[in-house]
Formats: sequence, structure tokens, C-alpha cells
Amino acid sequence: MLSDLHWLSLTELAQLLVSGAASSREIVATYLDRIAALDGHLHAFIEVYRDDALAAAAAADRERHSGEARGPLHGLPIAIKDLVHIRGRMTTAGSKARPHGIAADNATATTHLLAAGMIPLGKTHLVEFAYGAWGRNAPMGAPWNPWDTTTHRVAGGSSSGSAVAVAAGLAPAAVGSDTGGSIRIPSGLCGLTGLKPTYGVISLAGVVPLATTLDSLGPLARNVDDAALL
Repeated sequence: MLSDLHWLSLTELAQLLVSGAASSREIVATYLDRIAALDGHLHAFIEVYRDDALAAAAAADRERHSGEARGPLHGLPIAIKDLVHIRGRMTTAGSKARPHGIAADNATATTHLLAAGMIPLGKTHLVEFAYGAWGRNAPMGAPWNPWDTTTHRVAGGSSSGSAVAVAAGLAPAAVGSDTGGSIRIPSGLCGLTGLKPTYGVISLAGVVPLATTLDSLGPLARNVDDAALL
């Protein structure tokens, strides 16, 4: 089973951590190695936080061994769509047309994920400014649907990179955003479970907006149980 860590669900990975059959560092390293091997072609990630992710995983293991696990998500990796701020990291919103600074603070959603003990693997590609259903992005490059890489098939958008990351086993789950289908469409095209939560349930503070009265953040996951866990 440990050789197939990258295909396990969040709930299965959480069970491995609780039982001691795998460590957070082993899980995170598995995904990082897979990203290094495959993402040059799949183009799911804009930026990968390898050193920070490994350090966070080691810290999560120490906390677990000290009896300080924070809950079922503690020590599990996640990919984050690149319109959600992470302190000290650049947010592009999938565009080269606007100036990008380093985020001074975390988005509220990022704060909640970190508080739960989750470990960001990196930021994922998206349609420019999250506006588009196919997953195309000429300025930044578009992710490849991993189900058929003989040609450049669309992954759906706008949360294209998040969907490809999960479908290709580069991350066990991802955060996306949805205004008019941007979680649901790529989830459908990549064979995942995606959910657009009710507007306002998840704070949009620290998220680059498309339509502030319609935007929602939500999960892209392998199954319904994982989406509910997030």
C-alpha cells in the first residue's frame, strides 16, 4: 500500500497516520517526488513549496508523536488554487497582466487549513483571473488533463490545476474556487468530486475576486467523504 500512497484518499491517508503505518513526511515526500517527475508535462502547479512542505511535515510528525495531533487533517498535504493568499508567497491569479506582490497575510481559508494541520504543497494553475470554463490560459500555460496525455486535452476551468493535481496523484485534495462552475466543471472532466459550498459559508477574505457576490471556495477531492472532511 505504501507504494501507492499517491492514489489513496484523504480519509485513507488519515487512517495511516493514526495507525502509525505512515508518517506525514513519507506522505508529503511521495507527492513532492511525483510532482517533480510528472508536473513538467502536466503543468498543474505554478509554484511548489518543497522545502517548506517537508519541514511542516516533520513538525506535524513531532506534534503527533507528542500527542498533539490537531484533528483528522493533521499532517496531510493539499494543493491551493493560485488566487488564495499564502503569507510570504506570490499570488498570480493566473495572469501576467497585473503586478503581483508577496502576500502580507494568509487568506482566512489558508489560516483554517494551517490551523487544522494541513500542509500546502504549492499553488496551482488556473484560467486567467478565474474566468473561463475550459481551463485554457495562453499567458501562463494550461494544465493537461491527465486521463489522456497523448494530446493536450482540457482539464476544465477555472480550477484546472487543482483538478489535474488531484486526478494525477500529485495531491490528495485541493482548494478551488467556483463562480459559475469553476470547481464543478474541472471535477467533472477529471473524474473527481467537487463542491461549490453555499455562498458565504467559507470566507473569501484574502482571495482574488471574480464576482464578489457569487464566488465560493471549495474542495476538489477523490470522493464525497474527502470533500466532507475538508
